[in-house]
Amino acid sequence: MSRLLLNAELWSNLLPILLHNNLYNKQDLRMTVEGILYRMRTGCSWRDLSKAFGS
Repeated sequence: MSRLLLNAELWSNLLPILLHNNLYNKQDLRMTVEGILYRMRTGCSWRDLSKAFGS
Protein backbone atom coordinates (compact mmCIF):
# COMPACT_ATOMS: atom_id res chain seq x y z
CA MET A 1 0.00 0.00 0.00
CA SER A 2 2.91 2.40 0.56
CA ARG A 3 3.34 2.99 -3.17
CA LEU A 4 -0.09 4.64 -3.18
CA LEU A 5 0.68 7.10 -0.40
CA LEU A 6 1.85 10.65 -0.90
CA ASN A 7 5.54 11.14 -0.32
CA ALA A 8 6.78 14.03 1.84
CA GLU A 9 7.53 16.24 -1.16
CA LEU A 10 4.05 15.86 -2.65
CA TRP A 11 2.42 16.42 0.74
CA SER A 12 4.47 19.58 1.35
CA ASN A 13 3.23 20.91 -2.00
CA LEU A 14 -0.40 19.94 -1.38
CA LEU A 15 -0.77 21.16 2.21
CA PRO A 16 -0.47 24.91 1.44
CA ILE A 17 -3.11 24.52 -1.28
CA LEU A 18 -5.52 22.83 1.12
CA LEU A 19 -4.92 25.42 3.84
CA HIS A 20 -5.31 28.27 1.34
CA ASN A 21 -8.79 26.90 0.59
CA ASN A 22 -9.77 27.25 4.27
CA LEU A 23 -9.36 23.59 5.13
CA TYR A 24 -8.86 23.05 8.85
CA ASN A 25 -5.37 21.65 9.55
CA LYS A 26 -6.50 18.91 11.91
CA GLN A 27 -4.05 16.38 13.28
CA ASP A 28 -5.07 13.59 10.89
CA LEU A 29 -5.61 15.73 7.77
CA ARG A 30 -2.91 13.89 5.85
CA MET A 31 -4.45 10.48 6.55
CA THR A 32 -7.88 11.81 5.55
CA VAL A 33 -6.48 13.00 2.22
CA GLU A 34 -4.54 9.74 1.81
CA GLY A 35 -7.75 7.77 2.40
CA ILE A 36 -9.66 9.80 -0.18
CA LEU A 37 -6.88 9.36 -2.75
CA TYR A 38 -6.60 5.63 -1.98
CA ARG A 39 -10.33 5.21 -2.50
CA MET A 40 -10.17 7.11 -5.80
CA ARG A 41 -7.22 5.00 -7.01
CA THR A 42 -8.63 1.62 -6.03
CA GLY A 43 -12.37 2.14 -6.40
CA CYS A 44 -13.05 0.46 -3.05
CA SER A 45 -16.12 1.43 -1.04
CA TRP A 46 -15.79 3.63 2.05
CA ARG A 47 -16.55 0.72 4.38
CA ASP A 48 -13.77 -1.36 2.77
CA LEU A 49 -11.18 1.35 3.37
CA SER A 50 -8.24 0.12 5.45
CA LYS A 51 -8.26 0.91 9.18
CA ALA A 52 -4.85 2.53 8.56
CA PHE A 53 -6.77 5.58 7.33
CA GLY A 54 -8.76 5.91 10.56
CA SER A 55 -12.26 5.01 11.57
